[in-house]
Amino acid sequence: MLQTVTENFTNEIEIKKSKFISFLVPTNNFDSLHIQLKEKYPKANHIVWAKRYLNEYEQIVENCSDDGEPKGTSGPPVLNVMRGCELIECGILVVRYFGGIKLGTGGLVRAYGSAAKDVISNAQIIPYIKKEPFKFSTIYSLVPRFEHFLEKENLYVDRREYKSESVVWFLNLSKEEQNLFLEFASMFERDGFSIL
Repeated sequence: MLQTVTENFTNEIEIKKSKFISFLVPTNNFDSLHIQLKEKYPKANHIVWAKRYLNEYEQIVENCSDDGEPKGTSGPPVLNVMRGCELIECGILVVRYFGGIKLGTGGLVRAYGSAAKDVISNAQIIPYIKKEPFKFSTIYSLVPRFEHFLEKENLYVDRREYKSESVVWFLNLSKEEQNLFLEFASMFERDGFSIL
């Protein structure tokens, strides 16, 4: 069963004086966190990463980087741990500070694999549920009611566009979330709510 995360998790381990700080994050947080980590840990020797996500054809796409570690010793072991846990729509970044003791290729594979396993074991993993783009509009006077409902139900708004007469809302919802939303929103159809 495919699994994912909806928030960021972090964990730290030390192996032969090298420090490994790992981050498990949803795909939409991945790129911005990667940039932040480069700024936050400028003295880190490596920021290794792996990610898995679905493309528009529902195929799993995988990428990873050794970031200067010997080829195949860091990115692929992290990716393999993600495969084993069937994680998608997320990524793992591992910041490494070299502790002065060389780990060797086998040691690096084990260390990066452990860093990935530990952050996953400390994370709140949930079943992956497919979500689809959903768009609707409301008149301005309905905005507070819709904001309150979406917040109460933990439905995340990707973005909004403000028109002269209305607000266009963009979300990604599962079938279950769509049904829940429509149950609430249908009572406002005469008052300025419409699905786009």
